[in-house]
Amino acid sequence: MRGSASKRRIPVSQPGMADPHQLFDDTSSAQSRGYGAQRAPGGLGYPAASPTPHAAFLADPVSNMAMAYGSSLAAQGKELVDKNIDRFIPITKLKYYFAVDTMYVGRKLGLLFFPYLHQDWEVQYQQDTPVAPRFDVNAPDLYIPAMAFITYVLVAGLALGTQDRFSPDLLGLQASSALAWLTLEVLAILLSLYLVTVNTDLTTIDLVAFLGYKYVGMIGGVLMGLLFGKIGYYLVLGWCCVAIFVFMIRTLRLKILADAAAEGVPVRGARNQLRMYLTMAVAAAQPMLMYWLTFHLVR
Repeated sequence: MRGSASKRRIPVSQPGMADPHQLFDDTSSAQSRGYGAQRAPGGLGYPAASPTPHAAFLADPVSNMAMAYGSSLAAQGKELVDKNIDRFIPITKLKYYFAVDTMYVGRKLGLLFFPYLHQDWEVQYQQDTPVAPRFDVNAPDLYIPAMAFITYVLVAGLALGTQDRFSPDLLGLQASSALAWLTLEVLAILLSLYLVTVNTDLTTIDLVAFLGYKYVGMIGGVLMGLLFGKIGYYLVLGWCCVAIFVFMIRTLRLKILADAAAEGVPVRGARNQLRMYLTMAVAAAQPMLMYWLTFHLVR
């Protein structure tokens, strides 16, 4: 018996081997080792955050230089575009022609319908610069011509609708034909001024403004035609045609003939006669175009 007892050996657990009498493996030490290993780089128990690509891009000095250079190029390009736009489309000058108020619009409309009652047609200046239209009823503006053109197109659509002839194509043709005639007028006047060698401060925008005032009378004629028929159309349009003729004569003669007098050109000289004929031709063309663009709208 003693020999058998001495021969029985107690098993010794080897490192890395589980206890044969233990039912479950102890994994707490492994987890703690893993958690500690995972926590160590973070410093405060959190894993370390990896740097984002954007932060890495900004940290690169070469990238910063590239961004600064790109920003400077964009600023230079914007400045170049602004200069070219102002060169071909004078934005600052256009602001002058839209500097109007309600009082100016009312007085200007009264001047267009009753130019016979107006006496002083001189444009006011302040330090060699014309004052804004809201301070001078004689100054040209683009607000009234632009609004009058849009209203004319709408009234034309209304007239066509009352006659069961309305269509988008016909309305577009009406608007495009009015713009085409206005463009031809401006080009013809500019060519005539060049051929007659007139040194005037009359600009292209001034011409567009003066020639656009005829749409006001056209609107009145068409509306009266819709309300009172042909008789109302011819009466109101005839009045507006005479009014725009007088308005253009008294306005353009100060722009064309006054410069001729300042240059010392004789009143009865050949060049001055050509300028007078040019002024009369421009004024006479307005009533004809007013009738041409409206007679088919009234039945």
